Amino acid sequence: MELICLLLNLATLVLFAWIILSYVVNFGRLPWGHPIRRIYDALSNVINPILMPIRRVMPPLRAGTMGLDLSPLVLFLIIIVLSRVLGC
Repeated sequence: MELICLLLNLATLVLFAWIILSYVVNFGRLPWGHPIRRIYDALSNVINPILMPIRRVMPPLRAGTMGLDLSPLVLFLIIIVLSRVLGC
């Protein structure tokens, strides 16, 4: 049980780091070889397979030419619910 709680906490931290780094990479216009970009790409390889099923059920909201992806928020809610159910 403690291992599952530890994994849920780790997943929360990784997801939060990925969200912050996505803003830095997308708005900071970092070059491809930048270390922060490489960290973001590594986290994306872990996070995106988890988010893809959520994105299939709930595609990004469209506002003109911009899309708002709410799948990370849904994943946060899933992690919170699992943590509460397991008593973490």
